[in-house]
Amino acid sequence: MYRDRKNSLSPTVSAELAELMRRGWADTERRDLEPAEQSPYAAKRRAALCARFPGERLVVPAGNLKVRANDSHYHFRPSSEYVHLTGDQSEDAVLVLEPRADGGHAATAYLLPRSDRETGEFWQDAAKGELWVGRRNSLAEAATLLGLPCRDVRLAAAELRAAVAAAPTTPTRVVRGYDAGLEAALDTDDARDTELKTALSEMRLVKDEWEIGELRKACDATVRGFTDVVRELATAVATSERWIEGTFFRRARLEGNDVGYGSICAAGEHATIMHWVRNDGEVRPGDLLLLDAGVEARTLYTADVTRTLPVDGTFTPLQRRIYDAVYEAQQAGIDAVRPGARYRDFHEAAQRRLAEKLVEWGLLEGPAERVHRLGLQRRFTMAGTGHMLGLDVHDCATARRQAYVDGTLRPGMVLTVEPGLYFQPDDLTVPAEYRGVGVRIEDDILVTADGNENLSAGLPRTSTGIETWMRSLTTPE
Repeated sequence: MYRDRKNSLSPTVSAELAELMRRGWADTERRDLEPAEQSPYAAKRRAALCARFPGERLVVPAGNLKVRANDSHYHFRPSSEYVHLTGDQSEDAVLVLEPRADGGHAATAYLLPRSDRETGEFWQDAAKGELWVGRRNSLAEAATLLGLPCRDVRLAAAELRAAVAAAPTTPTRVVRGYDAGLEAALDTDDARDTELKTALSEMRLVKDEWEIGELRKACDATVRGFTDVVRELATAVATSERWIEGTFFRRARLEGNDVGYGSICAAGEHATIMHWVRNDGEVRPGDLLLLDAGVEARTLYTADVTRTLPVDGTFTPLQRRIYDAVYEAQQAGIDAVRPGARYRDFHEAAQRRLAEKLVEWGLLEGPAERVHRLGLQRRFTMAGTGHMLGLDVHDCATARRQAYVDGTLRPGMVLTVEPGLYFQPDDLTVPAEYRGVGVRIEDDILVTADGNENLSAGLPRTSTGIETWMRSLTTPE
């Protein structure tokens, strides 16, 4: 509470002030709420999870606030596992799935209730009090919105311990890594907990129709964010990459919850650095800008899109040659995305095309098939050609290899296709004109029943299309 701060100007509270703060508050309970749009989808996900672990107690925490410095915290972002099963975004929350004697599970969301006006928590607790951080849903309101019973999270650990004591032979699993206090209150097996986390990750491999709709929204907002950046490139030239970062962030906060990951606003030779997020470099005409950014929707589903743009609106001949090669590789990868295909197919298709180009340009000794087989193109391509996308930018990360990278594509999967070529500024194996040039093109691809759909197709991809689009946004009318 604020009064516990060492240097608080008001370390004590008079009885008269405490009494004054207790009375005279209107009833603000919302009694006309309807279940959230996501509620029935979350219920189906919970049912699928419970069917996978019959007769077992499953505990899925949202996580806690993390300190940024002293008594300030990072913006809270709940665990993707918890969000996927509830649609809720509350800090400190816990979903408990308790097995029933007659089969199935009883689901309960443990949440922090409204601030207590009697104890003074609502105005004295700077971390949780509603006059400091804003109103929370009451437990009744949350129960309506989420479509499942809600209880006070401060009872969760004790009630879980009591449930374990009452049924000691019932296995309990918890998703670890989000709530150390809750983990300490439960005696669970690491291997079994890992199985639960893996199952939850694999459940997200195929998106339902509601999730696909949210990813569409995220991609559409991301297209508008890229458009904002192009319109403000002149100001970025006069300032730095930080202007680009701030411009895209404004769109992400306006239309979504946040950016889905740290925006990569890499101009010039910074474009050769895969995860350049310092974003403090110069933006110069004649250079390329590699912008890798995605809006995270208010439901926390994120886009992940990259375009490489000529800062002055026109590619040089060498920039165009490299860009067009990456475009061809990306198109080959996208063409390989279809139901029944191996997950690896789109990666292999893109990498083969890049290997062919590097041999054609004399940068690697052929034949191209040898280069690809030995992975020699990786000196200039660095990463894989894509990943699953959803609540996490690298979604389903703890899924088993046989279900993910060694698996088969199915309708409803959403993945990125993002080949690139990166010629480091100190790479003496390539001609000087290549050094410091980096190009990546990335789109978010939905696997459909008969092929695929590019969810981020609102942005042009060809070099000519990029130039025409940029002119349309920067040429005065």
